[in-house]
Order: sequence, then structure tokens, then C-alpha cells
Amino acid sequence: MRQDPARLRFEIVAREGSARAGILHTPHGPVETPAFVPLATRGSVKGLSSADLASLGFEMILGNTYHLMLAPGEELLAELGGMHGFAGWDRALISDSGGFQVFSLAHGGVADEIKGRRGGRSSHGSVLSIGEDGVAFRSYLDGSPQLLTPQRSMAVQAAIGADIALVFDECTPFHADFDYTAASTERTHRWLDRCLRWHGEHGPSDQAVYGIVQGGVYPELRARSVERVAAAAVDGIAIGGTLGRDKPQMRAVLAATLPQLPVAAPRHLLGIGEPDDLIDSIGLGIETFDCAVPTRLGRHGVALGPDPERRYRFEVAKARYARDPAPLVDGCPCPTCAGHSRAYLRHLAKIGEITAARLLTIHNLAYTKALVEGARAAIVGGRFAAYAGAIRAGETPWQATAPVPS
Repeated sequence: MRQDPARLRFEIVAREGSARAGILHTPHGPVETPAFVPLATRGSVKGLSSADLASLGFEMILGNTYHLMLAPGEELLAELGGMHGFAGWDRALISDSGGFQVFSLAHGGVADEIKGRRGGRSSHGSVLSIGEDGVAFRSYLDGSPQLLTPQRSMAVQAAIGADIALVFDECTPFHADFDYTAASTERTHRWLDRCLRWHGEHGPSDQAVYGIVQGGVYPELRARSVERVAAAAVDGIAIGGTLGRDKPQMRAVLAATLPQLPVAAPRHLLGIGEPDDLIDSIGLGIETFDCAVPTRLGRHGVALGPDPERRYRFEVAKARYARDPAPLVDGCPCPTCAGHSRAYLRHLAKIGEITAARLLTIHNLAYTKALVEGARAAIVGGRFAAYAGAIRAGETPWQATAPVPS
């Protein structure tokens, strides 16, 4: 680990057990943690502008290296001021490495993995090989051959202009056996060295770099990866991989991994963002999260809410909401709930109006942000355990943070 305040400074302001509240000081402003990071995959959060995200109070978003290198390409991004200038985003920015897309192309997405599907990709968007040099694949846009190496991943992230770049890694699926996972993890560690070497010679001086802990579901490999990444010249640590078939396995992997991380290191959890997972992971000591769940659900007519029995979500297009004048979630201060009823949103969803996706995306992001902000306030106030219990019992973030009557 290194400590270079010109790149990134992490300040812990409060603790409760393993849970931490802090501040990431980046060249584009502070990020109060715990924080949820929306995915601006191709340069935007689908359906929203940078101004929308700023008005919701988000302090950091994530740009996707794999997609942005294919379109618009790193040359154009660099020419137009990186993603900050290109997308009009003047706050903090983190970029992933493209490693998860390698996983998706080679093994299928998370849903494919859980449902037992393997591969099945066409010639457009398929992996040709994964080797020491990097990953050869065909572009999903035009089928052209591409090679993503550790060095190119870092070069694209430099062009993106991210405040925090992630090293290139392979995200192994949970069903991979020990030998494959061990070999992949060791290769990821060698890629880490190449990423840091390139960045030291060519990278922006004010860009922080996070290493990524891999190792699949195997505690021995996770421990080995933590030791290797923590010894490198990184500014923070991300936890990668799909972590397990189900939530209990994922929590067990995190519970075994997080206590081994350096206390001073900011921790990012890749691809996790369901309400219960956020609460559990904050309790284990994670600072920042990125995930497609809130925005993807919104585009498919699903709203987040305080119902743990239904995985904290409900389908707006259900007939029961046809004449419901209530907001999506009682007490929610987001623009969607403040101005629109369930009946109206149900109508928009039923007719396939794009406005429904936009309004539900706004609500889901605002709800997720309120959830992590409530966790931060609870940690600072020394009542995170009570807050987490209230969320798990079905209270909203604002109910869970309300003062307890004397």
C-alpha cells in the first residue's frame, strides 16, 4: 500500500465494530463513505444525464473500460477531456478494468452462471483466448478482433481520466475448480505488476490505482491474494469475483477476506448493490460499491422498497397498483415519489413508455443512496447495529434513522 495525498487520501471519521464511515478525497472532490456508485457504463447512466446524477447527490460514478474502449474509443475520450469533459461530469470518477466483461464473455453473465448456462455467445462479443498477454475477443459492435492487455486497460483508464483506476483482472466464476482459480489468481497478480509498471511510467500522476483481490470461493486463495495485493504499490483495494452461488456463500467469503485487509486501505466491492447485501457488506467494513441492480430493475419496471420478503422490490405494472394514489414508497423524498403516484407509474410501465424507466431509475438510485447515507449516519451516531436490524425488519432508510422516542 502507498499513501499519496496527491492521488487519493482516505480518512476514517467513525467506526462501529467493523463498519466504517469515511471520506475519500479525490482530485474531483470528496466522496463520503459508505457510498453507492452508479454505473455510467458507456458514458452515462441509462436514461439519466450527469446533471440528474448530481441533483440526486451522487459524488462518484463508474465508467466501463471495456465498453468505452470500443466506443467512442480512448483516442476520442482523451481528445475531449476524458469522461469528465465528454460527459459533463465534474465530480469523482472510478473506472473498472474490463475484467468483469472478460468473465461475462467467457463464462456468461451472473444470471447465466447461477442458472447453469455456459458460453452460448455468437461470434460478435466472444472471447477467443485468455492468456498471459491478456484477452483476445471479438467486439460485440462489429465482430472485429480486439486484444485487451493489462497495459491497454490502464491506457484506456488514463484516457477516461478516472480519479481511481482498477488493475486488470480475470473475474473467475464460483464454479471454477481450485486449480483453475489458483492459476487465474496468480495470473491476475502478474497482470497487477504490469498495470502498476505501465501506470508508473505513463499514467496520470493524480490518478489512484486499486488492486483487486481474487481467489474465488477458496479462503486460502483469497488470503494469498490479499497478501499479494496489499504488498503492492496500490492506493486502495477492490474485492472481485462473483463470490459464490448464493448470498450465504458470498457473505462467508467476504467475512473471511475483509479482516485480512490493511486497516488504512479504502475498500471497494465490485458488482454488489442489493439492499441487504449493502447493509451486510457495510457492516463488514466496505466503503464503496458499484452495481447495475438499481438501474437495471428500474428499466424493467421494478421499484426498490422496504419489503425484505420480496427482496426489497416490487413490480410496478401489477394490477393492484392501477388505482393506487400513493407514491412508490411512503415518505420517499425522491422526485419520482414526490410527483407521481403508483397508478401513474403503473400506467407508463404497462404501455412501455420510456418515461417509466427513467422515473423508476431515479427512484431506485435515490432509495439506494438513502440506504447507504443512513448507514453512514448510523455509524457516526454509534447505532449501526440498530439501523441494520431495522432495514432487515422492513423499515425504510428514513424510518430506520428516525430518533428513537424517549
